[in-house]
Amino acid sequence: MEAEGLEAWYGCQQRQCWLRGFKIQTRITNEKYLRTHKEVELLISGFFREMFLKRPDNIQEFAADYFTDPRLPNKIHMQLIKEKKAA
Repeated sequence: MEAEGLEAWYGCQQRQCWLRGFKIQTRITNEKYLRTHKEVELLISGFFREMFLKRPDNIQEFAADYFTDPRLPNKIHMQLIKEKKAA
């Protein structure tokens, strides 16, 4: 392998290594965030539960309605309180 080709290959390997580390660190950071914000899990699981129960034809419209429901923050707050009491 020529010197230029070897340098290009080595540079590519370094970038791949850096990218792999970046992906791992991003995943760890995201996981920590989700573990400290239970409301995110409640929002997503509630959305999926309602979607599977109602099986809407237009999922985008359903999602827009679900996440803009003015009662949603109170529902999530009540679920957080309920889970804290159960713990």
